[in-house]
Amino acid sequence: MTGKVDSVPPNQPSSGMGGFHGRRVGRGLRDGQRALLQTLLPALAVPDEPNRTGALAPMDLFPPGVDEVGLEIGFGSGEHLLALLSASPHLAMIGCEPFTNGMASLLRQVEGTGIVNRLRLHGDDAGPVLRRLADASLSRVYLLFPDPWPKRRHAGRRFLQRETLDEMARLLADGGTLRMASDHPIMVDWMLRQARPHPSFTWEVSGVGDWRNRPEGWPPTRYEAKRLHGEPCYFTFTRHNRPSNQAPS
Repeated sequence: MTGKVDSVPPNQPSSGMGGFHGRRVGRGLRDGQRALLQTLLPALAVPDEPNRTGALAPMDLFPPGVDEVGLEIGFGSGEHLLALLSASPHLAMIGCEPFTNGMASLLRQVEGTGIVNRLRLHGDDAGPVLRRLADASLSRVYLLFPDPWPKRRHAGRRFLQRETLDEMARLLADGGTLRMASDHPIMVDWMLRQARPHPSFTWEVSGVGDWRNRPEGWPPTRYEAKRLHGEPCYFTFTRHNRPSNQAPS
């Protein structure tokens, strides 16, 4: 994000399921970065084609040995996503990031490493990926420091809306987690107002320390350290167990 609240952050999602409103390119890319975007990114891209059941099963995208798949929406330069993959050898991640410079940074970090086998990427708005994935196919979803779009008339541009929460609830397996964070008071309030009443989620909180302190095992982000708008708040929501008559087949 930037210090000017009405500007568009260079590395975060916005706009709900209706499309991306932010800028896509910042400073000029080096030749090597452009080459990675043309070669490595297509090799890691989330496929456009669904499977025979009409949905994309994330586990089918990864080699044997992967036990769970997570999704990070707006991964910036990828430090949080890479920390998760480095700490959990049986975890695979799908990362969505429309900002080209952030995507190029991540590609440079994973080039030539074994992490690429447990990573799939989408260089655009996350909405189409959410709609494409199969029910109850993810163990975790992350939405960290999204653009707050603080002006009231821009609230519809925020990525977190009831529609996106419904999709996240559909995609998360029973007991799966949705983790969100923000340092902007307007966005913090919005996150809670949107997620707390959702019938598929429970906010895991027992006191202020649970949301004012970054939980253990939650890697920090580069943006988080800047504290541009204030102290970050961290939220963990758990997906309820589905009734037996609604369990995914």
